[in-house]
Amino acid sequence: MRKWTIPSVLFLLCLLFLFPDQGRRIQANAEAESDAPVDPPKVEEKFGAVPHGLSTDSDVVKRESESMSRKTLRADAEKFEFQAEVSRLMDIIINSLYSNKDIFLRELISNASDALDKIRFLSLTDKEVLGEGDNTKLEIQIKLDKEKKILSIRDRGIGMTKEDLIKNLGTIAKSGTSAFVEKMQTSGDLNLIGQFGVGFYSVYLVADYVEVISKHNDDKQYVWESKADGAFAISEDVWNEPLGRGTEIRLHLRDEAGEYLDEYKLKDLVKKYSEFINFPINLWASKEVEKEVPVDEDESSDEEETSETSSSEEGDEDDSEKPEDEKKPKTKKVKETTYEWELLNDVKAIWLRNPKEVTEEEYTKFYHSLAKDFSDEKPLAWSHFNAEGDVEFKAVLFVPPKAPQDLYESYYNSKKSNLKLYVRRVFISDEFDELLPKYLSFLMGLVDSDTLPLNVSREMLQQHSSLKTIKKKLIRKALDMIRKIADEDPDESNDKDKKDVEESSADNEKKGQYTKFWNEFGKSVKLGIIEDATNRNRLAKLLRFETSKSDGKLTSLDQYISRMKAGQKDIFYITGASKEQLEKSPFLERLTKKNYEVIFFTDPVDEYLMQYLMDYEDNKFQNVSKEGLKLGKDSKAKELKESFKELTKWWKGALVSDNVDDVKISNRLADTPCVVVTSKYGWSANMERIMQSQTLSDASKQAYMRGKRVLEINPRHPIIKELRERVIKDPEDESVKQTAQLMYQTALLESGFLLNDPKDFASRIYSSVKSSLNVSPDAAVEEEEDIEEPEAETDDKEAAAKDDSDAKDEL
Repeated sequence: MRKWTIPSVLFLLCLLFLFPDQGRRIQANAEAESDAPVDPPKVEEKFGAVPHGLSTDSDVVKRESESMSRKTLRADAEKFEFQAEVSRLMDIIINSLYSNKDIFLRELISNASDALDKIRFLSLTDKEVLGEGDNTKLEIQIKLDKEKKILSIRDRGIGMTKEDLIKNLGTIAKSGTSAFVEKMQTSGDLNLIGQFGVGFYSVYLVADYVEVISKHNDDKQYVWESKADGAFAISEDVWNEPLGRGTEIRLHLRDEAGEYLDEYKLKDLVKKYSEFINFPINLWASKEVEKEVPVDEDESSDEEETSETSSSEEGDEDDSEKPEDEKKPKTKKVKETTYEWELLNDVKAIWLRNPKEVTEEEYTKFYHSLAKDFSDEKPLAWSHFNAEGDVEFKAVLFVPPKAPQDLYESYYNSKKSNLKLYVRRVFISDEFDELLPKYLSFLMGLVDSDTLPLNVSREMLQQHSSLKTIKKKLIRKALDMIRKIADEDPDESNDKDKKDVEESSADNEKKGQYTKFWNEFGKSVKLGIIEDATNRNRLAKLLRFETSKSDGKLTSLDQYISRMKAGQKDIFYITGASKEQLEKSPFLERLTKKNYEVIFFTDPVDEYLMQYLMDYEDNKFQNVSKEGLKLGKDSKAKELKESFKELTKWWKGALVSDNVDDVKISNRLADTPCVVVTSKYGWSANMERIMQSQTLSDASKQAYMRGKRVLEINPRHPIIKELRERVIKDPEDESVKQTAQLMYQTALLESGFLLNDPKDFASRIYSSVKSSLNVSPDAAVEEEEDIEEPEAETDDKEAAAKDDSDAKDEL
């Protein structure tokens, strides 16, 4: 029989305080089977990695018990007020009618993972930062206390100093709050809270009091606490066991949040949201096991009496006659509740697996975990590949279903990257924006390289020879992935192909996918053409636009070329503010009659785009609003030029002060008398309008780039014919000069230009109207008769007299 020593008894009593359920079980077992061996409790059964000597301190146990049951701020703590933006944010979260309370666990696990990533990164260059013992276990632990309604989440990450607690939990970037509030106002959905850096505050969806206990290597252990009432408190932690390093968050759950004390509920949430977190997530879970225990002497004697009675009645042989080895001690089976750490995310890192073995559902889950986007939308596409050769790496890239709101707001100034860098399965950073060019920064994913050094820094990465190779392969795979979206979209196939192939259910699912991509990220493709000369042709294949023949659908350059007329060498396009405006443009009149297709570019960035996209598949681009338009030979071109030579020469002289370089016979007009075109390498009317709207644009540069303007006239139009006759008859006729000037200004407006002197144009219009109404040019506007108003002094006297009269009447 085993004898219990005094130290053993003391140790057991301490465990009763720390873990009541566990302690009662151990105590019951000790009384029931004093001879049975008792395993000493494991250190990892507690959150704090502390020496055994500390765990037997009854004062520490008492203080911890008091702390775990409190819901009031510590009296001796230093009090702080929340930043105004934080209070506003918390009010929205707490009072939201559309909140998905489940997200709080996802956000806390994500923050814990970030803290573990940071300490692991520091340990690459300094092994001592990890410490020793349990602190070297980089994991996330979740515990429940159903009796006190407390949910605790612990990590052994980098931890927070007192200053970090104030900065990280008491203040927040105003831009993040504003963006989140804006999103809430439009959708009322908290599901994307993690994207705005305000995820921690989701704890107040389920808790009315929160404690954050944290220990950083460079500071003491502190407790941050708040009841979400506009204030928080911080104090040096003398209540809880030392953490060693890391952070423990204790949520004192609201009564209506009792469901989060259910182990099965937490397991489902971790599987749903945090399955692909790159660190073990362990839950202190209960488990019922059957165990054989010796039968008590009383029970044993009762059984023996029963056994003897039945034996004598049935005439069985006596036990004494049985062999010695058949005599076994009496035992019974009992159910016992035990607790142990249960691993919840045993899924292997998805990028290390064979792409053929990963299901579509797993890719979708991994994307949601990576992007912190837990909406129901799937990524538009993904690419999972292994690169071999001089540089070996694995990568997974995703095309998100929607563009971030600020994707283009700070395009050139932002250092943000959506690509995580791993080196030999060790997370390094997500701040390396050199792995993908700016125009592909919307892609989500990760890269795990075996060739980069573990202690890589931004400076080393920029100079490392492997970077260019990795970047080159990533760009190629990214563009192939985007191209695949278009190739698999039934709407992108030619009409001939559609007639021959019946649409399947898979086709219906993919229908319109590339249109969706283009509406979200089309501007990025255009910026890529401007910035990436190497991949310009690849990117040009991804361009989509509406045309004069597309009937509202998007068209590619390849489709445009397939519909070009015989003998057509140029790709015709026009730029403007909207498709509706361009469809009525006079520049399209002759092109439409001759059945040429014209591309409509309506995005302001298109003007910059076409300065870099000079040709495609040996076909040059031609802006139909500029000089150089060729529409075949006109048999009467020479004859018309000679016939109108006197008019064009006279008109050019009359417009010399308006910066008109030339007046020519037009080959692009059908119903309009004249238009104004720009020189081939100067700004178009649309570009000029865009530049004039720039607040900080250089006026001198504008004057240089504006270039010369050319007035093109329609020799078949009756107005032009009559004007020619008038000029031949009397070139000095003032009315003819007025008419010519008015027609030029009208052509400027119709061609998309802004008038330098709108008042002069209005005066000419009014003069023309007078003439058409036979109103004399010298007729004056009728003068208005002035009515003299009484002096203010007289009015005052009359008012005073009236008041005196009223007073007398009252008396």
